[in-house]
Amino acid sequence: MLTRLGRLFVIKTRFEAFLVIYALAAGAVERGMGYLHRFPGTQGWILFAACTAAVFMAGGKILDAVAYERGDAVR
Repeated sequence: MLTRLGRLFVIKTRFEAFLVIYALAAGAVERGMGYLHRFPGTQGWILFAACTAAVFMAGGKILDAVAYERGDAVR
């Protein structure tokens, strides 16, 4: 039963990976907007950029991992 439940949280296709990356990006932008309100000026924009940059790094790793699991990765 736990195995079946665990399979729901495995990213198997690039489409699923893009959905996860989109959700991460939406959350990062929301978090960044909070930083802009809390820290007006340059500090807020730097924190906003850090939130979105983290999504770019995580998204790349997610896509690489999906390609590796499928055997499409270039070594």
